[in-house]
Amino acid sequence: MTTGKLELSGITKSYGARRVLDDVSFQVAPGRLTGFVGGNGAGKTTTMRIVLGLLSADGGRVELDGSPLTAEDRRHFGYMPEERGLYPKMKVLEQIVYLARLHGFSKTDAAARATALLTELGLDARLNDTIESLSLGNQQRAQVAASLVHDPEVLILDEPFSGLDPLAVDVVAGVLQASAAKGAAILFSSHQLDVVERLCDDLVILAGGTIRAAGSRDALRAEHAGDRYELVSAGDAGWLRTEPGITVLDFEGGYALFEAESAETAQRVLRAAVDRGDVASFAPKHPSLAQIFKEVIQ
Repeated sequence: MTTGKLELSGITKSYGARRVLDDVSFQVAPGRLTGFVGGNGAGKTTTMRIVLGLLSADGGRVELDGSPLTAEDRRHFGYMPEERGLYPKMKVLEQIVYLARLHGFSKTDAAARATALLTELGLDARLNDTIESLSLGNQQRAQVAASLVHDPEVLILDEPFSGLDPLAVDVVAGVLQASAAKGAAILFSSHQLDVVERLCDDLVILAGGTIRAAGSRDALRAEHAGDRYELVSAGDAGWLRTEPGITVLDFEGGYALFEAESAETAQRVLRAAVDRGDVASFAPKHPSLAQIFKEVIQ
């Protein structure tokens, strides 16, 4: 698989007087899963459709490895729309083989590729069932297969985990991680922030058509850690409640979660804890993705 970095720079889009995207800029790196989150109407689907050439932007650029996207580039993209788009009366394997053939696979290679992918997605017992006879969750798995069957260089998925039970989420997540491991650049949107947090390497948060935060998951969590700290020690941590400059938020035995008025105060508390006995761990308390999301869109 050839791989490339997808980059959006200054994308704008308006419908009449209503601007739905305003200076949207971010990157989707090869070999990484980029979570794309935002509320309903934030502009995620519009952004994805502009990348795919299904909509035109009013301004800005979409590039692959520094060059403007072409129709030939997009032939090597995979796309899963939020609305299911498979032929309902076709059999599952027949459908995915057909799509592989459209991308130039021979009949033999298309059948082998489609069968392997559907088996990986847990649909091996449903190969000869029609799409319309599948449960909604299994239709979703088939839709994922349709977006992946040609081994795309860039994969764009709009709500791929919608309607999936926890086991199916794990199956689909594993398939996407395997695709990223082979070098694909993957952008996926989801309202399931716990799934995004577990799966993504990078994160883009969109609200009101503007980027509110973008970067690696770990960097964003560290950036928004703020002034909360966790202390785990061998002794009783009750003494923290009388320390000046801090507010204890949670406390049990040797565990304490507290806010400090400054980094210097936190370091003073750490020194005091060390003087009192064994300290197992002391670190900033990183917020969850849901907490970061709420913070940046307010």
